[in-house]
Amino acid sequence: MTKDSLTTSCYLFVYFAGEKYDDGENIYMAVSQDGLNWQDLNHNRPILQSSLGTTGIRDPFIIADPQNKKYYILATDLKVHGNNDWLRAQQAGSTSLLIWSSTNLIDWRAPQLVKVAPDDFGCVWAPEAIYDPVNHTFLVYWASKTAADHYEKQRIYYANTTDFRYFSTPKVYIDRPYSAIDTTIIKNDERYFRFTKNETKKFIVEDQLDSLNGQSKVINSPSLVSNQGVEGPTCYQLTDKNKWILLVDNYAQGGYYPLETSDLSSGQFTKVPSDKYQMPSRARHGTVISISQNEANRLLSDNDTH
Repeated sequence: MTKDSLTTSCYLFVYFAGEKYDDGENIYMAVSQDGLNWQDLNHNRPILQSSLGTTGIRDPFIIADPQNKKYYILATDLKVHGNNDWLRAQQAGSTSLLIWSSTNLIDWRAPQLVKVAPDDFGCVWAPEAIYDPVNHTFLVYWASKTAADHYEKQRIYYANTTDFRYFSTPKVYIDRPYSAIDTTIIKNDERYFRFTKNETKKFIVEDQLDSLNGQSKVINSPSLVSNQGVEGPTCYQLTDKNKWILLVDNYAQGGYYPLETSDLSSGQFTKVPSDKYQMPSRARHGTVISISQNEANRLLSDNDTH
């Protein structure tokens, strides 16, 4: 990315709309100029759909490959609308990921359904990835229950890949006394910051690491504890400011809202005033990445032709 595209950076939000809509378990997108006020793409209609696996798409995550200028979207292969069978999903859900790729954010190759976990895992839930510059691979991580402990709790597992087609055998990444789900990771100043939902108490826990597989240190954060009933965190830097946004999905009451901090290591997050942001319509668990102004213009131009 050029220096100019960084100074004029925009943002892309990739998300799903939820199981209460018959078209909600598909992929939607929105664009923002400032990282806080969002414009729906495709007139708030699905942009990507799936005829594979369960035919449902949840928790989409988008990442850029620094090696080949491709974008990848990973998502949970799960359909809840019409059955509401959360128990089956946790104990006998899909052990595969839905994966799309694109070179321009508009034209996406048909999705692949890629098995990443053994048959005794429950659903492979809320997958995300981060590039590991040390090993030149992607660390892909997700939440699952397993038959080994009679599906007692969710743990975060990880596998490595270079191409999002072939994955290493999964290993435990985060194992807490409670069910842990919805991990997201951001790198800053050679440190990694992870945000994970405490599924038992319904708030986000932050920890930091010096390397992706290093020892973690939980950051004390009364402000995150005070934001109850949230999940699906996604974190990104406002590129023209020394400020980071942590979006959290208040799934039971009103959907996403932004928290902000000027220091990821402080654990201090403040709610952005409601008159300073506008979330996309119906946005549920998704992710935000920075894109160039040119990329945003192409997405908005393509949006105007539909």
